[in-house]
Amino acid sequence: MSTTDRPGLDQRRLQRRTRLLEVGVDLLGAAGGPAVSVRAACRAAGVTERYFYESFDDRDAYIRAVYAEVGERARAALVSAVAGAETPTEIAELAVRAFVALVLDHPEAGRVLLLAPLREPALGGRGLELAPSFVVLVQDQLNDVADPDERALRALGLVGALTSLFIGYLDGTVTVPRETLIRHCLGLLDRASRP
Repeated sequence: MSTTDRPGLDQRRLQRRTRLLEVGVDLLGAAGGPAVSVRAACRAAGVTERYFYESFDDRDAYIRAVYAEVGERARAALVSAVAGAETPTEIAELAVRAFVALVLDHPEAGRVLLLAPLREPALGGRGLELAPSFVVLVQDQLNDVADPDERALRALGLVGALTSLFIGYLDGTVTVPRETLIRHCLGLLDRASRP
């Protein structure tokens, strides 16, 4: 193989990996629970198992990669949503709306992020690994709370409460309209940010 063929090969490999991650979100975030197997992923992505194994060591590595991808999307969506916002109120509303859009408009991604760590053994404690980055994002908005320990506790509690709300929405136990959910989340943020 010549060196000029390498970029095309690398591009195709990246495209196959990206496609496998995309279908992984649908499989891991299936409404009835995770339905992930190497065969199902390959069938959905339209690739052979050979191409699966060029990107992932095994099923568990694949599931962890799908989860990491969705976690990064969520973090990036929140950071992007609040870029340019100036007031804490504006930041909170934009962040809540971005997360609601991620979870409600793409329920498969929401289920990957919030339910898969509870249902999929391959993820073990992965949900706990992502939580600190979301806690820091919330903590940064609680500027009116002077005591750093209190700010950290409130941020952690708030992330836990919001996570439970969104899990309830995804599993059907919370059935309020979208705007009601947003207003409730904003109310929680507002109360947590008071000195």
